[in-house]
Amino acid sequence: MKVAIYQYDILWKDAKANLEKVENALSNATLEGVDLLVLPEMFNTGFCMEPQEVAELNEGATIQTIKRLSKKYDMAICGSFASEDGGKFYNRGFFICPDGSAFYRDKKHLFSIGKEAENYAAGIANEVISYKGWNIRLLVCYDLRFPVWSRNRDNEYDLLIYVANWPASRISTWNILLPARAVENEAFVCGCNRIGKDGMGFPHDGHSAAFDYKGKLLLDFELDQEALKVVELSQEELVRFRTKFPAYRDADAFVFSEGSK
Repeated sequence: MKVAIYQYDILWKDAKANLEKVENALSNATLEGVDLLVLPEMFNTGFCMEPQEVAELNEGATIQTIKRLSKKYDMAICGSFASEDGGKFYNRGFFICPDGSAFYRDKKHLFSIGKEAENYAAGIANEVISYKGWNIRLLVCYDLRFPVWSRNRDNEYDLLIYVANWPASRISTWNILLPARAVENEAFVCGCNRIGKDGMGFPHDGHSAAFDYKGKLLLDFELDQEALKVVELSQEELVRFRTKFPAYRDADAFVFSEGSK
């Protein structure tokens, strides 16, 4: 599978401008054979704590544009956006396929320090997404810190994706946990982060990356680099490694309630 990661400076609370930015990046990129594009958390507004100002329905302009681009370039697109659903707001992860099918996985762990829990509701769904023969789990930013939520039980997924607005002040944690999640779950991991200063004054310097199942770095970005880069992942190599080194068989058995705090 060829995965593209787009790391960029998100314009604050300006969905139209950010959608245009994504569309321009795609029109200028070499996308031959790309199966999946990964965008940052709240890719169209930035990590905004005023969801009443920016949230959209699943049928709104943002997802409609993503569906159009997914079909045009014949690739899935994932990221997250502020969503309004049933009178509540969610930091909603989305995975849109070229055929128009859509999967949503709301952020489970809300960043209470930044008042996210005061403005958004937590998600409970954590099912894998099947796409082109790959099983994929999509998680959002702060979820990275919680290994139980990321746990790959019985090799249920092959690729773990984190979309984020992870600030520069804590980027060392991001750099440690991404490869750790790859190793402990025997899966590929892709992390897409933003760059630039957000509307609250917090700087972000990127560090988007892809790792293999051994924690080996496959793709990275220069500091503060705005770019769209592509990495190719081999499912065959993953299966061979899991067969040769089946550490998952020795994992602790547990029952996890996805609705628990």
